[in-house]
Amino acid sequence: MRLPVVGLGIASPARAVWARLPLAAAVSRLSPVTQAALWLLLSGFCSVMMNVLIRLAARDMHPFEVAFFRCLFGLAFMLPWVVKGGASLRHSPKIGYYLMRAAIGVVSMVTWFYAITVVPLATATAVNFTAPLFATLGAALVLHEDVRLRRWSAVAIGFVGVLVIMRPGNTPLDLNLLLLIVSAATSAMNNITVKFLARTEPPYRIVAFFMIYLTPLSLVPALFVWSWPGPWAFGALIALGGIGTLAHISLVRALAVADASACAPFDFVKLPFAALLGFLWFGEVTDRWTWIGAAIIAGSSIYVVHRESQLARRGRASR
Repeated sequence: MRLPVVGLGIASPARAVWARLPLAAAVSRLSPVTQAALWLLLSGFCSVMMNVLIRLAARDMHPFEVAFFRCLFGLAFMLPWVVKGGASLRHSPKIGYYLMRAAIGVVSMVTWFYAITVVPLATATAVNFTAPLFATLGAALVLHEDVRLRRWSAVAIGFVGVLVIMRPGNTPLDLNLLLLIVSAATSAMNNITVKFLARTEPPYRIVAFFMIYLTPLSLVPALFVWSWPGPWAFGALIALGGIGTLAHISLVRALAVADASACAPFDFVKLPFAALLGFLWFGEVTDRWTWIGAAIIAGSSIYVVHRESQLARRGRASR
């Protein structure tokens, strides 16, 4: 699971880090879609590696603690930028919405961090692809956006893909898969909250307040299962923070150079990465039903993102 991205709200620190990365000039000379594809390949691999590190760290400590340390290291990375924001971050008329967003984010994180330790990596990755489908539901029900038959059909087909993966009636229902669905749904709710806040709030404030509130809130469930991490687990947590930051920056760079609809197909490379690393690290073999269900979900999600991008472009053109 990745932390939500808010437009170009974190573009300044991301751009500064990007400028110091090797081969920056060479990559910048490529076409925008090629650049986006390379960044998304890197982001996808880092995201799956994060899940591997979550599992490894969770051998010595509870997943709730791992989620807290992920937030803590994320806040540490953002701290210079938060300090730079200064007084502009102290006053907002929508503190309640920021708290609600952080609370939703905690639910999304802890359900994901727990489920990823008990569900095969490829299966978890496939179910998490439903987030855009839940986002469409939320946009219609909460933001009252106009969602027409084609997108509703794509959403329905996507959830058929979930049923293919879960196969209710043919195999005992794995309740841990329901945690993954909760994680995807709350992740979508988080993005819906971002859309609402972005109508009046600047992106940097949305990002900063999310990390400021998310970190202490994520400590609450961790305290009930607390145990101090050993040296090995602490090393895995530091690596988790570093790789998570790289995944986030790579995603931002991809969205900065190409449209979301062009980026959407490349996001699904996480599935073969997850299948490969799950096999190499944990001996997991992905069955054909997971691949079939994932293909259905991916196809419907790509259509939803593509359709939303088309409508957004038409809306901007009509202004």
